[in-house]
Amino acid sequence: MNVQVEASPGIESPKRTAILDAATDLFVEQGYGAVSMDAIARAANVSKATLYAHFASKDALFATIINEACRARMLPDDFAAGMALDPCGDVRPSLVALGRRLLGFLLEPRSLAIHRVVIAEGARFPELGRAFFENGPVKTCAALGAWLARQHEAGRLTIGDPLVAADHLIGMLKPGLFLRATLGIGDPPTQAEIDATVEHAVSAFLRAYGPGCVQGR
Repeated sequence: MNVQVEASPGIESPKRTAILDAATDLFVEQGYGAVSMDAIARAANVSKATLYAHFASKDALFATIINEACRARMLPDDFAAGMALDPCGDVRPSLVALGRRLLGFLLEPRSLAIHRVVIAEGARFPELGRAFFENGPVKTCAALGAWLARQHEAGRLTIGDPLVAADHLIGMLKPGLFLRATLGIGDPPTQAEIDATVEHAVSAFLRAYGPGCVQGR
């Protein structure tokens, strides 16, 4: 069963924004299970009626937090347009830009904190894991897959299954730096480390999916 995301109004409501910000802070500070809708309403300085008018349930509220963060930060709509303007048709610069944006988002302190909450409490609260998975990884992979399919149609990449290719690229970006940061090991990754990780991932991706590559079944 999909977790219903509450649609954003055409003009963002200050109260809706306050609810999302307050809920995010509480989830990060106290964990998902310990936070009630009453506590969210108090922290956002809104009535319970206002809170439920915007979000029908706690899992819908959490799903919206994940969905809007991913939509705003991870997959901008200008990649296809940027490639259309590239006279050489070289997909590598766009893949690098996309990789830096995606990995940079995953390494942000708030993103890491939300990820830790899901890992720590997902087994006890299945709706939490569903909300995160469906509105984070699934939608990100689908959006990236759609973009990769367009590059295949333009002859810039050789993509058999766009969703598998998208999963491969994301998978090559996440190990190492992301796991270390999630576990709180060592200093935060430097920009040089992020750039190096992205360059290696994109190089490996292009060896597998570059123009003219032959992919096994």
